[in-house]
Amino acid sequence: MMQRQEGNHHGRKALPWLRKQFGSIPKAVRWGICICALLISILFIISYFLDEPLRRSMESRMNSSLKGYSVQLPKLHFQLVGFSLTLKGLTVSQLAHPDPPVAYFPVLHASINWHETLAGRLVAEFRIDRPEVHVNLQQLSQEAASNVPLKQQGWQQAVEAIYPLKINDLTIHDATITYIDRDPEKPLRLSRLNLKAGNIRNVRLPDKVYPSAFHLETAIFGTGHGVIDGKANFLAEPYPGINARVTLEKVPLDYFKSIVARTNLSIRKGLFSASGEAEYAPHIKRAHLKELAIEGMTIDYIHSPRTAAAETRRVAQIGRAARKVNKSQMQLSVDRLRFTRCTVGLVNEAARNPYRVYLAETDLSLSNLSNNFSQGPARAELKGKFMGSGATKMTAHFRPDHNGPNFDLDVKIEETQMTSMNDLLRAYANFDVTAGTFSFYSELHVKDDRISGYVKPIFKEMKVYDRRTDKNKKVPQKIYEMMISGVVKLLERTPQKEIATKADISGSLNKPHMSNWQIMGQMIKNAFFKAIPPGLEKEVSAPPQK
Repeated sequence: MMQRQEGNHHGRKALPWLRKQFGSIPKAVRWGICICALLISILFIISYFLDEPLRRSMESRMNSSLKGYSVQLPKLHFQLVGFSLTLKGLTVSQLAHPDPPVAYFPVLHASINWHETLAGRLVAEFRIDRPEVHVNLQQLSQEAASNVPLKQQGWQQAVEAIYPLKINDLTIHDATITYIDRDPEKPLRLSRLNLKAGNIRNVRLPDKVYPSAFHLETAIFGTGHGVIDGKANFLAEPYPGINARVTLEKVPLDYFKSIVARTNLSIRKGLFSASGEAEYAPHIKRAHLKELAIEGMTIDYIHSPRTAAAETRRVAQIGRAARKVNKSQMQLSVDRLRFTRCTVGLVNEAARNPYRVYLAETDLSLSNLSNNFSQGPARAELKGKFMGSGATKMTAHFRPDHNGPNFDLDVKIEETQMTSMNDLLRAYANFDVTAGTFSFYSELHVKDDRISGYVKPIFKEMKVYDRRTDKNKKVPQKIYEMMISGVVKLLERTPQKEIATKADISGSLNKPHMSNWQIMGQMIKNAFFKAIPPGLEKEVSAPPQK
């Protein structure tokens, strides 16, 4: 009670002081203040009467500009005091697939950029809070099939219908971008996305190459994180220029499963991280990947009769794209690429007996890779376990050569348990084994459209037929495997009890315009799926000196 009385006492003492101060102001100024306050009040009241006509007009103008899309604007408020505009609940839908809406903007606020008016420049600033962008495979396919190019769909005119001034500063707070492919349980979602871009209209620092700064930060698929920091020239001709640094951390690869399945790839688990920088502008095009790391991924390439024709077309497209990149003005470079604790496999569903071959616990390091080898040769080193047991090491050196592929490849696989290869043996040799180990050595050199080297598979202590494990097989198969077992015993060297064969490789490349990666893939295919099983029927040669 005493505090309230004390407060009232101070209030009574303050009122005479305020009257005295106001009374000391000249009468004309006092009238000016009162008139201004009255005008502001009138403008504030009038603003509410303008809201509905403006809302109808803006919604109509935006819809008349857009092609293939429509907007709904349930609420708008225009404030004459300050000339600011607030849109609430703006929804953008695709006409062909309206559910769900492509975009939803709970609050979009546009106003004059008063800071720039001090310099005599009249531009706008936009702030968008909690927007949601949602695209699914149907909507994306419809967009791809559209005969109307994106730049002709009226998006720029629709944005200009919101506010008469050009956007100079843009702030997006807490946005969510979602894409759903075939698996609705694994949406590709960027959440907590924040973007701030300034000087978009180049009203400041117009002589700078990249006068506009921007910063983007987002969560990726829940656990990942991404940051893009850079500068841009949004008004550059014939297209905007950008120079940015990109950092991605712990992006889960599981979410790409449904997308990569269309390229015959199957991905399980794994985390992806990368850092680098890119510059793309009319006068320069470069991408520099400082480091790319993939950890704990399992990836299989699946070949099947159903997709064979598409695979052939895809290989040809990749070859053309690789040659185009090598000859393009785009400078591509990778300082280091790392695979850690990954499993890489090939599944052949088109074989008589389907099989899978794989490398487990794979560590791959690729360094100094570029499309012009400006920093010298690139080097790749791989370690793993073939079929989960065979210690594997591969090294490759790629040298710059404008006349075609130029590289060396060295592969060594030792002590693979052959029982893990039974599916492969059934597919190519129509028998399986109950014991034995497999080793493989190869050195290959490619230069001036010619290839030279060798492949050498070694089978040791191999046992083909076992009455206990093969008793349920059909009689013809038993007889066949007993014959193979006899041949094996004849070919085995004593005391090593091994079969070693060697196939020399030399000659010109059939397709000299293939890329390094295509040639390496063909070599591996020939080595494992053509040289190994027939090697059981070849003459014995001395064991390798390794």
